[in-house]
Amino acid sequence: MIKAMIVDDSSIIRKLFAKTLEDIGIEVVAVAKDGKEAIKLYDEKQPDLITMDITMPIMDGIESLKAILTRNKEAKVIMVTSHGEERLVMEAISNGAKGYVLKPVTQQSIEQAIYNIFPELKK
Repeated sequence: MIKAMIVDDSSIIRKLFAKTLEDIGIEVVAVAKDGKEAIKLYDEKQPDLITMDITMPIMDGIESLKAILTRNKEAKVIMVTSHGEERLVMEAISNGAKGYVLKPVTQQSIEQAIYNIFPELKK
């Protein structure tokens, strides 16, 4: 089973992602509220997939993405961002993110981003 970590400062987004991931057969093994916590949990849990908000307090998603990729250059990270932050999305992709989802997120947009990385999950 694929293991995932959800990183977002919004509890509503964390809950939506957790439900969607579990609905498609992905186990959520860690949840973080900021990038610094995400790095610590990544080291402990070694998830196969990470959903990462770009704009967060303490450490943003791009800095956290870079730190995680220094630990595992094959890490699969999907960035989550708001409309109007296209520059940040491009920066994240150029730094190794495997995809992105725009807020407001929907179950369908989350699933599509995951299926792009793990096509074997698509029913």
